[in-house]
Amino acid sequence: MSRLITFAEELAAYRASLRLWQGIPSIEITRGGRIFLSAYSGGFMEQIGNFSFLLFSDDGGKTFSDPPAAVAVVDGGRSYDPCLWIDPLGRLWFTWAQCPDDGLYAVICEEPDAEQLTFSEPFLVGHNVMMNKPTVCRDGAWLFPIAVWNHGIRVLGSEFDDPDPEKGSFAWRTMDRGKSFVRLGGADVKDRHFDEHMFLELSNGTLRCYVRTFYGIGAADSTDGGLTWGQDFDTGLGGPDSRFHIRRLSSGRILLINHYNFKGRNNLTAMLSEDDGKTFPYRLLLDGRDSVSYPDAAVTENGRIHIVYDRERGAFMPDLEAAKACAREILLASITEEDILAGVLQSPDSYLARVACKLSEFEGKDPFSR
Repeated sequence: MSRLITFAEELAAYRASLRLWQGIPSIEITRGGRIFLSAYSGGFMEQIGNFSFLLFSDDGGKTFSDPPAAVAVVDGGRSYDPCLWIDPLGRLWFTWAQCPDDGLYAVICEEPDAEQLTFSEPFLVGHNVMMNKPTVCRDGAWLFPIAVWNHGIRVLGSEFDDPDPEKGSFAWRTMDRGKSFVRLGGADVKDRHFDEHMFLELSNGTLRCYVRTFYGIGAADSTDGGLTWGQDFDTGLGGPDSRFHIRRLSSGRILLINHYNFKGRNNLTAMLSEDDGKTFPYRLLLDGRDSVSYPDAAVTENGRIHIVYDRERGAFMPDLEAAKACAREILLASITEEDILAGVLQSPDSYLARVACKLSEFEGKDPFSR
């Protein structure tokens, strides 16, 4: 069972100097301007013993705290693929997938701007993996994108695979602000891979499910709020089989963060659509380097877009020195719609590729030693 750790003495075990690798970040920004990041680590790859952790910044992302909270799973499990979301009530949700029980768990911080952070007890949202933020629909539904992968858990033995015979990119709906959830239908997009899906409500009320695939990004539509899904199709948006981020902005434009003109996981780019996602003619290169991936974004009330992603995570390396040679960075960008429309930074407050957290020295036990 997972355990939320908030005591300073215990949190010392999750500090940067004891993390050999890190990645799969998420971001949220409070009404007061506090920036929260989450990611996960543990061991030397995705494995039993992984843990999720939080960081925060009160100076606009210039510096970040040591973890104020972490999630570990006792008795041979792991906490992984954390996600952050601030709901319409201003509450911070910190979610994570949990193995071996295939649960998607969450804690809620009612006052994320408080000097002393307090969280609810962990509670079950649904079953399996949620890699991206929920979507709030016009009818008041909150839809959580939780997937049951076709291929099981890649890095663990088959005994950890979900026995649920029904696989898909599901919508889990709450109509009572997170007190209860019900699983709706799931899109079954051809060649989906780790799913990592997101929902977008189109202008005509259709709900579109965008899904990571081997060929880029596939999709399927629902006209009944996620109960059933139509035939899948290739969006033509491309991508190197990696996570992306898509959402509607308050202006009505659609923001897409994806790899563009890529060779592998490079050329991470922010794009805008003014025709409900049919085309994305406006583009701003965020980071052209290799091994930049897994973007997430948060948008403040004034419309500023804050983006987080990772670079050279340091996982799955053959030995300690190879892992330490990786950048092992979590990076930030802060931009505006005008920056994307122009294709270059226009605002003096905008920035790209700011390092939020970089692992340097490693003071932990060599996980490769026998």
